[in-house]
Amino acid sequence: MTAALCTVAALPAGIAAAAGARDAYAFDPAGRFVTGATGTAGAPRLEPGRTYRDSLPGSGPLTYRLDLTAAESAYAPVTAVPPVGTTGNATDGIRVSLEDARGTRCSTASALFGAGLSARPVTALGQRQTGRSLCQGAGTYYLRVERLSAGGTARDTASPAPRWDLEIAPVTEPGLAAAGPTTAPPDQNDSTPEPLTGDPRDRAGGTGFTSARPLGQGVWRTGVTPGSTLFYKVPVDWGRRVHAVAELDASTSGHGYVGGALNLSLYSPVRGYIDGASLGYTGTRRSAALDPPPPVEYANRYAVLTGENTVRFAGDYYLVLHLSEKMAGTFGTGPFHVTLRVRVDGQAHDGPRYAGRPEPGDVFTVTEQDRRAAATGDTGGGGIAMKAVAAGGIGTGTALLLVLGGWTVAARRAQTRASAQKPTA
Repeated sequence: MTAALCTVAALPAGIAAAAGARDAYAFDPAGRFVTGATGTAGAPRLEPGRTYRDSLPGSGPLTYRLDLTAAESAYAPVTAVPPVGTTGNATDGIRVSLEDARGTRCSTASALFGAGLSARPVTALGQRQTGRSLCQGAGTYYLRVERLSAGGTARDTASPAPRWDLEIAPVTEPGLAAAGPTTAPPDQNDSTPEPLTGDPRDRAGGTGFTSARPLGQGVWRTGVTPGSTLFYKVPVDWGRRVHAVAELDASTSGHGYVGGALNLSLYSPVRGYIDGASLGYTGTRRSAALDPPPPVEYANRYAVLTGENTVRFAGDYYLVLHLSEKMAGTFGTGPFHVTLRVRVDGQAHDGPRYAGRPEPGDVFTVTEQDRRAAATGDTGGGGIAMKAVAAGGIGTGTALLLVLGGWTVAARRAQTRASAQKPTA
């Protein structure tokens, strides 16, 4: 079969410039550097609402500490970023677990490179949910992170593997001010919606969770080079849901087959994995569709299936695209043309009334400015500033100017921070 290399000239100027080279992962510029311990002794404390950076060795776990109250649920997402040039196996990745002070495991989650055999940022979530039979009560909890490799946990070798950079962004969710339902909603509405049609609009992606580009309902187009990962964020209110389809365009030179060529993943506002889809590629146009999640409801946390119980709060839901580095050897270096068809439907309604404040204060908030940014792609700090006001915090901004081949994008990142400083991790 005949297939073709997509060239920069085949893409709109802005998209081609944005995708002309593989970008490094964009860590939160406000992230604090910490050093995880090999055990519970000396484990650094992580403060919910802040972001932390560390690096994970080729073997052996790293441990961090969270001090939690009895009334709050806690979520500790860990993103591991392998160095450029890392050789990827399907079962390489990380495992993240959260334990109480007695060693009882509250949760375990893994994130792997998968069928694309392509090293990429992977994210796994440790969590403690109130109302469960295990891991209840106030006290110290320990977050453990370790590498996985083909065959299981990575072991010491004569030639140690390069360290992987880590980004850790713990979140806490207060309990409800009044008792609510304790079972999942009966109508999960799992019918698959029809993909949107229409002419696509250009929308380049970010290269990390904190630089994720706002995206709303519509048909969007971007360019991506082999080995690259793009991040988008979709604001989703209580009562609404997001559905996405990613299409990898055809080429006209080169031939062969790449398994897991394009991967599309959906993550919650606390970076918890919801669903993923991938496609094999032979040079013809192919698409990968996510399973439709239920509408966002607080009571979804009582659902049995992970893809349903993760959709438990309003906020930014993240769409993450990765193009396998194996594409370069078969179809060329690209950039390749990808179309995202995003639908946000359902009836928005007020969310539950919490008994306290989540950390960070804006994590479960969707503002009118967020909705406008999703439609326009504007990365200005307006929506985030409004969240800061709503949360009673103080907004701080960091401006980043990118100039790529004559195409300039100004991006602003604002973060809500409480005025009090606490001890770290």
